[in-house]
Amino acid sequence: MIDEHQGDAKRVPLTDYVEYAPAEMLSRAAAFARHLKRRRTVRDFADRPVDAKIVGHAIDAAGTAPSGANHQPWHFVVIRDPERRKALREAAEKEEQAFYEGKGGEEWLEALAPLGTDSAKPFLETAPVLIAVFAQKRGGERIGQSKKNYYINESVGIACGFMLAALHEAGLVTLTHTPNPMKFLTEICGRPLDEKPFMLIVAGYPAEDATVPEHALIKKTVGEISTWL
Repeated sequence: MIDEHQGDAKRVPLTDYVEYAPAEMLSRAAAFARHLKRRRTVRDFADRPVDAKIVGHAIDAAGTAPSGANHQPWHFVVIRDPERRKALREAAEKEEQAFYEGKGGEEWLEALAPLGTDSAKPFLETAPVLIAVFAQKRGGERIGQSKKNYYINESVGIACGFMLAALHEAGLVTLTHTPNPMKFLTEICGRPLDEKPFMLIVAGYPAEDATVPEHALIKKTVGEISTWL
């Protein structure tokens, strides 16, 4: 069924689509899947600096994600100031300590046990890249607008996925951190109260002695996660 308003929308030609030969399509799809399978969530970061332009390109990639009504309901804050990073770590560890002391619930804590995580988050000061992601309740396709945003969580979640893939493509390792609650991010980052802290993305180079939990290497197969009708 055609949207009754589609005829009112201004249309432009699709000029930047690139079609590949079937064999190349298959090769590229397989190579991309192999490349992403190398991505790991890392908690041991080196303090080596990362070129700010790399971070900028990753944000640019995230900003191309699809969103409800094309309102792009996201804002990314790159936290570089040492004092803000210290305050962020202290606030995050306070929430995490409460979580691991029982707030998270027995079932959730049991699920996390094989990963060996705890309330200590030194990477929030060590890693060179901290990106706080905020979801906007109101906005629009242009800065300064105040329209209602739609499918906010879905849109921002996809944008975060794009960013993780972009950072991985650049050769960095990443971690997604979501302490609950995250209201402290609003104050530390100086963001409006009508924005919701959505995720903290940590990125950088792995420490020389970095490890990953063996449990994290368990991945379901294509057959287990898909149904073809």
